[in-house]
Amino acid sequence: MLDAVQIGLSGLQTYSRGLQTISNNVANMNTPGFKGAIPRFSDLYYGTPSDATGRFRDAQPRFGSGVSYLQSYLNFAAGDLRDSDGPLDLGVSGAGFLTMLGGEGPRYARTGQFRVADDGRIVDSNTGMQLGILAADGTVQGASVAGRQWSPPRTTTTLRFTDNLSSGSEDHVLQSISVFDANGNARALTIRFTHDDEAATQWKVAVESAEGGNLYTGMLPFVGGMPQPGQEKLQAMLAFDDGTRMPLELDFSSGVTGFSAGTASTLRVAGNDGYAAGTISAFSVDDAGQLTLQYSNGQEGKLGLVALAQFSDRQRLIQHDKGLFEAPSGMQARFSSGASNAAGHVKSGVIEASNVDLSAEFGQLILVQRGFQASSQVISTANEMLLQLFQLRGQT
Repeated sequence: MLDAVQIGLSGLQTYSRGLQTISNNVANMNTPGFKGAIPRFSDLYYGTPSDATGRFRDAQPRFGSGVSYLQSYLNFAAGDLRDSDGPLDLGVSGAGFLTMLGGEGPRYARTGQFRVADDGRIVDSNTGMQLGILAADGTVQGASVAGRQWSPPRTTTTLRFTDNLSSGSEDHVLQSISVFDANGNARALTIRFTHDDEAATQWKVAVESAEGGNLYTGMLPFVGGMPQPGQEKLQAMLAFDDGTRMPLELDFSSGVTGFSAGTASTLRVAGNDGYAAGTISAFSVDDAGQLTLQYSNGQEGKLGLVALAQFSDRQRLIQHDKGLFEAPSGMQARFSSGASNAAGHVKSGVIEASNVDLSAEFGQLILVQRGFQASSQVISTANEMLLQLFQLRGQT
């Protein structure tokens, strides 16, 4: 009966630990990137070994049994990827882990909410660790926007036009056309197209400043409804009142026609190769796994491929708080880009939710509770039997 008490106690201790595991899962059902643990139990049996003759080696044979709690099994099933408002919120669709760098060595996570630190490093808001990207030599280095927080301006050298300049109209005006000087300053232009009275197939092109001053006048001839070859690009030298001089090409060589369409012309500017200075306006990860910067002037920049880590046995990973994992000594991570078919794909603007299934946890909770109650009942029954035994002995 004392053995029964010991067995019951082993059940109470084991199911108490199982309850701890389940309660931790339920408590973290809304923690981003959390991986639930599956409680595991193992039977116990030990006995005094015997020799070949069947006699016990020890003078007093010992037997026992019960239950023990094994190390819980981490469930690495992917959680749902939920849309978020953070452009640097990253999640992984696949088996890989984001790589984070810090003073204690690399750590790995399934999701992260990153931001730009004051020094330009891209760090996780919860852990302060730096996001890892792949260098050209295949090593992992920290992602940073230091020195790339703005996009320099580019001088406009070409305005490209498209659509129809109707031969049935007398004039056509394009207003508020912005061009950019070497300092990134926008200058508004008005471009007037006027039918030449002497040649019905020729247009006078006048470029004016915002104040109305004439900056350039040229001629654009048409042959058969198309700009005359060799004369479809006009070279202008704009001289502004402040002394700034800008060479500007007016390109009508592609997509421009001069057919009659009544008095309505649809000619417009299709391309401007200049832009102002820009600051970072957004982040994203493209289909190739590149961490991409979007600037306010419409330009893009590439920071590098987001590094995804893979492991041969994920159950050997050491779990830390805040959704981090550590590779044990001797276990090497295999790194690939954030668009690898094997490691998965990195997505921006999403957070991986916890993979805890609340209904499954409640079902497991009921089983653990029944096991605990049954073990407690075993101890109570064994205790009553011991009391009866003592009472019988006292009566003799």
